[in-house]
Amino acid sequence: MLLQVVNLHAAVDGREILKGIDLTVSAGNVHAIMGPNGSGKSTLAAVLAGKPGYEVTQGSATFAGKNLLDMPPEARAREGLFLSFQHPVEIAGVSNASFMKAALSERRKHQELPQLSPSEFLQLMRQKMALVEMDSAFASRGVNMGFSGGEKKRNEIFQMAMLEPALAILDEPDSGLDIDALRIVANGINALKSKDSAALLITHYQRLLGYVVPDFVHVLYQGKIVKTGGKELALKLEEKGYDWLK
Repeated sequence: MLLQVVNLHAAVDGREILKGIDLTVSAGNVHAIMGPNGSGKSTLAAVLAGKPGYEVTQGSATFAGKNLLDMPPEARAREGLFLSFQHPVEIAGVSNASFMKAALSERRKHQELPQLSPSEFLQLMRQKMALVEMDSAFASRGVNMGFSGGEKKRNEIFQMAMLEPALAILDEPDSGLDIDALRIVANGINALKSKDSAALLITHYQRLLGYVVPDFVHVLYQGKIVKTGGKELALKLEEKGYDWLK
C-alpha cells in the first residue's frame, strides 16, 4: 500500500472542505478523482502535498508507511510525492534546466543515489523532453515563463518524468488543453506508468480518461467520496452529470 487516507477532514479559513475522505492507493494503479466544482478535489491534492493554508482537523494519511501529515512539503517531495498544479506557476530568472537539476539532486541525495554528471543530466533531460514533445530550447527558458497553457502542462509532465515520483498527484492535467496537447500529456502519463508507482488524476471530464485508463474512479462530492467504480463510472458521469448523485 502506497497511500492510505483515513477519515480525512480539512478546513480553509475555518470552513470545512474535506469531510471524511477514505482512500487507498497501491503501487501500479491509476486512480481518478472526479467531481463538480467546489467538491474538494484540489483541496485534497493540496492537503496531501502539504500546501500551507490548509488545516487538517481530523483523520490520517500515510505514505509508504510514514505519517504524511507530519512532513513538511519538501520532505514529502523528497519521499517521492509529486504534485502538478492546476495552474502551474511561473518562476522568473530560473531556467528549466537549473530548476530540474536542483530538484533532481535533492531527490537522488535522499534516495542515496550518486549524482548525475553534467553530460548524464543533459542526456536525461533531452530524453524526457522528447517524451512530451518539448523542444530542447525550453531548457534554457525561465520555468513556465511565456509558456502557453499546453506547454505549461507538458512541462509539468516533463518534471514528473525527471523525478520519477512514487506517487504523482495531477490536478486537472487536461485543463485548457486542445486535442493535440491532451494527447501529448496523456501519452507522457502513460509512458511513466510502472508497477512501483501510482498516479492520482483529478479531473472534471471523462475525455482524459479515454487516453489514460484508470483502475479506479472515485466521485468526490461535497467533501466526501460518495461512489467508487471502474472506468465505466466515468462514462456514466459524462452521460448523466453529477445531479444523479444528490
